Amino acid sequence: MGSLDRILTTHVGSLPREPEVVEALLAEDRGDPIERAAFDRTMASAVEELVRRQVEAGVDVVSDGESSKISYATYIRHRLSGFEVGEVPRLSPRDLEEYPEYRRRMAESGTTPRYRGSVCRGPIAVRDLAPLEADIAHLWAAARKAGARDAFMNAASPGVIAIFQPNEHYASDDAYLEALGEAMRAEYETIVAAGLRLQVDCPDLAMGRHIRFPDASEADFVRRAERQVEVLNHALRGVPAERARMHLCWGNYEGPHHRDIPLERILPVVLRARPQAILFEAANPRHAHEWKVWAGVRIPEDKVLVPGVVDTTTNFIEHPELVAERLERFAGIVGRERVMAGTDCGFGTFAAAGAVHPSLCWPKLGALAEGARLASRRLWS
Repeated sequence: MGSLDRILTTHVGSLPREPEVVEALLAEDRGDPIERAAFDRTMASAVEELVRRQVEAGVDVVSDGESSKISYATYIRHRLSGFEVGEVPRLSPRDLEEYPEYRRRMAESGTTPRYRGSVCRGPIAVRDLAPLEADIAHLWAAARKAGARDAFMNAASPGVIAIFQPNEHYASDDAYLEALGEAMRAEYETIVAAGLRLQVDCPDLAMGRHIRFPDASEADFVRRAERQVEVLNHALRGVPAERARMHLCWGNYEGPHHRDIPLERILPVVLRARPQAILFEAANPRHAHEWKVWAGVRIPEDKVLVPGVVDTTTNFIEHPELVAERLERFAGIVGRERVMAGTDCGFGTFAAAGAVHPSLCWPKLGALAEGARLASRRLWS
C-alpha cells in the first residue's frame, strides 16, 4: 500500500453527510418505510460529490464517506440477522464520567450521536448483501467519474460490533464474537472481490478499554484484545493482507482521554492482525507523543503505517509543515515507502454528529495533501 516515489494520502473513512442523507439514514434507522430506489439515488449523489471533493483536496485513496451508514458499528443490524432494537445503555467513556459537568455540556451541545440501540437476541447470519453491493457500485461509479485511482470501503470489526450490540443469545461472549466474525467474513470478502481495499474499523482494541471494560485490569483487557484479533484474522482468512487495512482508535471525541490505554500496551497485539496497513491516532495531544512507541518495537517488514497527521476533533487547520514533520518522523522509523498520510479518525463517525465543522473538513484534507507533498519532496530529493 505504500509508494516508491511519494507519500500517498488517505483518511479514515467517514465524511460529513448532507441533511438529506442524514434524514434518509435516521428514517431507515427508525424503521420507517423506505423507498429503496429513492434512498439509493440519494446515496449515489452524495458519494459522487464526496469523492469529487476528496480528489480535489488531493486524497489518493478515497472512500464513500460511509454515507449510507448511521454509524460505523450499528449499521450492521440492517445487514445481519439476529439483532433486535432494544434498550441499550449508552456507553459513557470513563474519562467523561470523571468530569460530569463537561459531559453534560457535550450532551447539551447537540453533537451527541443519534441512533437506535440493538441487542443480539438470535443467531447471527448474513441477511442482505444488497446494501453493501449498492455501496460498492456507488463508490466505483463516483471514483471513475472523479478520476480516483484507488478506493477503500469501511467495515466493522467483530469486536466493535460486540461493544455496541450486547449479546443476549449466545452462551458466551466468545461464541458471540466467533459468530460475528463468520458473518462479517462475507462483507470483507465482497469488498475485496469488487476491487476495493478493505478497511476494518477496530476501536474495540483501544477505545473498548475505557468505554466497555473500564473495571477490568489492563492485563485482562489485553487478553480480550488478543482474542478479538484472533477472531478478526480468522474472518479475514480469504482476504490478502495487502488488500486490507485496519483502524485503531481511542474514541473520536474531544474529551480528557486521560483513561486511554497506552499504545505500548496494545501494540504487540495490533501488530499480529492480518491487515497490512495500520491507521492510528498520531495528531491529537493525547497520542501524538507515541511515535516513540513505534520507534521502540520491531515492526514486521510487510506493515505500512498510516499515522493520523490531522486531528478530527479540532477545527484548527493544521499547517502543512507540521503535517510534513509528522510524516517524516514515521518515515525515519519504517522507511519512506512504508508510510501513508492519514487522519486520526473520521469526520462523520456518526450521522449528524461531528466535532469538525463540515466546511473545515476539506481544507484539513487539503493541508494533509500539501504536507504529504512537502514531505515527499524532502524524502525523495
